[in-house]
Amino acid sequence: MKKEQKTSSKNSLLLHSCCAPCSSAVIERLLPDYQITIFYYNPNIFPEEEYLLRKKNQQKLLDILQIPFIEGNYEPTLYEEYMKDFKNQKEGSVRCYNCYKLRLEKTFETAKKLSFENFTTTLSISPRKNAIWINEIGTSLQDNDCKFLVADFKKKDGYKRSIELSKKYDLYRQTYCGCKTSYDDKEH
Repeated sequence: MKKEQKTSSKNSLLLHSCCAPCSSAVIERLLPDYQITIFYYNPNIFPEEEYLLRKKNQQKLLDILQIPFIEGNYEPTLYEEYMKDFKNQKEGSVRCYNCYKLRLEKTFETAKKLSFENFTTTLSISPRKNAIWINEIGTSLQDNDCKFLVADFKKKDGYKRSIELSKKYDLYRQTYCGCKTSYDDKEH
């Protein structure tokens, strides 16, 4: 993993992304102010074929937008171990809080290692994700060298814009959050 050289006066931002549709509107909103690199770290996604499909679409979007891409390790065993005490809880519960925490910890660790000035996540664009928790976790991780960008990207029609951009770029839009619990809860 090598960070791109800073080529502008914009602050560098490592943007954790769960998928291309969510990242589309967030990138559009942040690009005027930040030099963005996408960090795709999602050990929660089940099954692996879904993970790969989402990754392929993320790369497709980033190729179009010419945004750098870093892929974290796909670690479903680590995720399962991390979530073992919460596996029977539904979406929106403390299980989700811990899923956000795992991914933001890895994002912060990567941002620090690669000397990014800022980090954040696309997760708050979803109407089903708790932006208060996401921002709480992110700000608890930040330090003087790497600040968390507090945001609730679903505001100002962010989610609606992500749907529009998904159509524009012909992006795959998944029908569930990504984890096995949300996969089992969806209608097949």
